[in-house]
Amino acid sequence: MQPSDKNKLKTYTRRASLLSGGMMLLSSALVGRMYYLQVISRSQYELLAEQNRISMRLLAPKRGDIVDRNGHPMATSTTDYRVNVIPEETEELQDTLKSLGKFIPISASDNDRIVKASKKQRSFLPISVANNLDWKTFSNINVNMPDLPGIQPDVGTSRYYPEKELAAHIIGYVGPVSEEELTGDPLLELPEFKIGKNGIEKVLDEKLRGSAGNSKVEVNVLGRVIRELSRQDSIPGKTERLTIDLDLQKYVANRVRDESTGIVVMEVHTGEILAIASTPSFDPNDFNNGISQKKWDSLRGDIRKPLINKAVSGQYSPGSTFKTVVALAALEAGIITEEDTKFCNYQYRIGNRIAHCWKKGGHGRINIVQALAQSCDVFFYDLAIEVGIDRIHEMSARFGLGERFNIGIMSEARGINPNNEWKMGAQGVKWQLGDTANVGIGQGFVSTTPLQLAVMTSRLVNGGIAVRPKIYFDDEDDGITIPGDMGISLKNLKLVDQGMSDVFNHPRGTAYAHRSRKKDYKIGGKTGTTQVTRISMAERQSGVIKNEEKEWIERDHALFIGYGPVEAPKYAVSVLVEHGGGGSAVASPIAVDILEYMLDRDLIKENEQVGGQDI
Repeated sequence: MQPSDKNKLKTYTRRASLLSGGMMLLSSALVGRMYYLQVISRSQYELLAEQNRISMRLLAPKRGDIVDRNGHPMATSTTDYRVNVIPEETEELQDTLKSLGKFIPISASDNDRIVKASKKQRSFLPISVANNLDWKTFSNINVNMPDLPGIQPDVGTSRYYPEKELAAHIIGYVGPVSEEELTGDPLLELPEFKIGKNGIEKVLDEKLRGSAGNSKVEVNVLGRVIRELSRQDSIPGKTERLTIDLDLQKYVANRVRDESTGIVVMEVHTGEILAIASTPSFDPNDFNNGISQKKWDSLRGDIRKPLINKAVSGQYSPGSTFKTVVALAALEAGIITEEDTKFCNYQYRIGNRIAHCWKKGGHGRINIVQALAQSCDVFFYDLAIEVGIDRIHEMSARFGLGERFNIGIMSEARGINPNNEWKMGAQGVKWQLGDTANVGIGQGFVSTTPLQLAVMTSRLVNGGIAVRPKIYFDDEDDGITIPGDMGISLKNLKLVDQGMSDVFNHPRGTAYAHRSRKKDYKIGGKTGTTQVTRISMAERQSGVIKNEEKEWIERDHALFIGYGPVEAPKYAVSVLVEHGGGGSAVASPIAVDILEYMLDRDLIKENEQVGGQDI
């Protein structure tokens, strides 16, 4: 063998050895990897395989009902047939939507919404396509499921408001979860899940939501459900009971259906709100199902502002209803007594300005009870200046004016309880004597809400107890919390209450013509009229202010606060009629009707109880 052949053989042998060694090394690695996968990591991959076979699905809870004080539903849930799409289970989302479009209409905006959602959220999460389907459409989609990959028919619940416009401003409404409201809770990512957006629905949202459940299902390679392996049902939301009396709510709303109003009815000793009406209103079901642009524009463009809860959000000068507070401030300060009188000759000079009483010719010499009953402006111009704005401000605060009660209704306004500090902060100028005179008759800078006026009335007639309003029964309330005494003389309160009683029950009272004719009880109250535009000199000289001849938007607001029965007050009511005209002619009859409805109903119940005992 030649030396060159020997060298070639050595080279070949060395290469063969290296190759064999490499193959052995590779084989060892493969064997080791197989051992690692099949033995060491067996449990891990068994779990992954199981997870591919098992799908966990979140079960949305049924939202809790909202009921009135007697258990009548005001917000509930109904069966909802709907259809979703799961992007990861479709080969082409647009093709699936096009196929589904043969059974239900899918607008361009809905198509865009679905596509955008598929890009933003996790692909295994369902996206809502349509809801509130009728049974025929829903069953037709189910029959054609083999031709609709990724489509998921679903039966759930939808929020429903059986009373529609009747209590919309109290209950509020629900809506889809926005991006800003996502907290990482997977429940909020479910397509059909909705949360409270306004009113009680929002305030008590977490209690109403309930807790999610889950369903463990076995699926095939296509993701189709084969069977349910286990299930943990969701826990429905809690039923919340309001203090509202639905029958009374219906009566009040029907009584003022054609007016633009804000009305509050309260129990004077407990603060329980029995009715809140704001008309015109809206149907919250429209928001739940997706309000049309046309209807939305109609609501927003309505001059009577149906979207605003006038009872708690509207801020209005209280007019002459505020004279009750001015009177108490003067009585408590010892500035005036029951025997003291003032003379009204129609005019009153304030600096360089002449102010007038509403009654041409004046009221003559009257005391404080008569001034309240006849609503004499000159009397209260002079009395307010004597008392001073600081005392009036302090007394107003004690009666809840300028306070936000946070009772559970959205957008509750605070109003304005003005003084020098407020004016300096708001306008940068000092308080003037004329400002005090204007406040003395409930005009000028002072503004209130119908809710505050109902609270004020309750405290005036319940013996000076600082009752606070409430609209729902709280589980955490032990029921023994007693409101504090306001520390106001009962004698002085009775003087003011007498003036309010005489408004209806004395021949010279401003609402005597509209008094209750019932023999079993009497009703008291206080009229108020808030000027929207200045009274012209021609109107002043004629002594006739013809609101009905003005444009609606320029007419005065009519106000009234009432209570009954006078002998042992149980209920307080505040009535605001926007651009309604005079408080005595327009607002007081509404208050009388409401109080009579409640008091007559109480008498019937009492007679039934007595009759039952006799039997």
